[in-house]
Amino acid sequence: MQITVLSGGVGGARFVIGVREWARRDAAARGLPADAAHDIRVVVNTGDDWWLAGLRIAPDHDSLLYSLSGQNDQDRGWGRRDETERVASELQAWGVTPEWFTLGDLDLGVHIARTAWLRSGIPLGEVYRRLGARWPLGATLLPATEDEIDTHVHTADGQRMHFQEWWTRHRATIPAVSFENAGIDTARPAAGALEAIAAADVVLLAPSNPVVSIGPILGIPGMRNALQTASAPVIGVAPVIGGRVVRGMADACLTAIGVDTDAAAIARHYEARGESGVLDGWLVAEEDAASVDGLVADGIPSRAVPLWMRDADTSAALAGDAITLAHDLR
Repeated sequence: MQITVLSGGVGGARFVIGVREWARRDAAARGLPADAAHDIRVVVNTGDDWWLAGLRIAPDHDSLLYSLSGQNDQDRGWGRRDETERVASELQAWGVTPEWFTLGDLDLGVHIARTAWLRSGIPLGEVYRRLGARWPLGATLLPATEDEIDTHVHTADGQRMHFQEWWTRHRATIPAVSFENAGIDTARPAAGALEAIAAADVVLLAPSNPVVSIGPILGIPGMRNALQTASAPVIGVAPVIGGRVVRGMADACLTAIGVDTDAAAIARHYEARGESGVLDGWLVAEEDAASVDGLVADGIPSRAVPLWMRDADTSAALAGDAITLAHDLR
């Protein structure tokens, strides 16, 4: 089975870990090698990417790379384990990088490699392949687009700033009124991204930020249509439990676009598959079970399941619930 996941952020990375764990357990139950039963492809949000100190930084890709490879810092929840920050201190002393965005030394190695390849004309998809080849990931990472579509935030006080400054420096405390991905109208899906959706047996929308993680992917011309015409069921997982975001400040993003911080409201934002919608099914938390009937009445088959991804078991169970819903909708 080919499983394609649209992902961004730390929540997306954790969900993909769960998908891989489910696939390995399913393979073991069938008496197959761990990575033989299922082909996992991840279409990665590139809207968070940005240039810093002459380097191309790709937070969502790197969260997946480090998590799948076991290199992630589980205590901080981001970056690489056993990290040092000597170079970052020097860069800040020279005023090259801001003190609110620290790059670890090992992390810098990835950014330098990425930038060197890009500067030499290597396509971003091939850069992903080279970075992923260092460790056995158990999944193929694909950029949503190779064109730059960095997210910028327009704030209520009239500022325009890169998403990373609004998110990391200001912790989304400055009210946003809109989000802009410059150049997205002429961007093209990256090689392999549309194919990953078209060839999938199931497409999963990770419990990522609907506005700045999944939103930029859907905003790339051709991506929304690919989901609407896919032969596979498209199943989404709510990033909200009991009216609260699981991680980060997605509520600030949702408020800016007029969507309540509510699992059912987010499902209706994605909409049932049709002229503009993409969802065939939706998973909400057990805490939000009361919303299921209303969503079903609106044409979005939904189920209430445990959504907390606390460890390998709970993450794999969540992935399994999403795949089961997809199978039941066929």
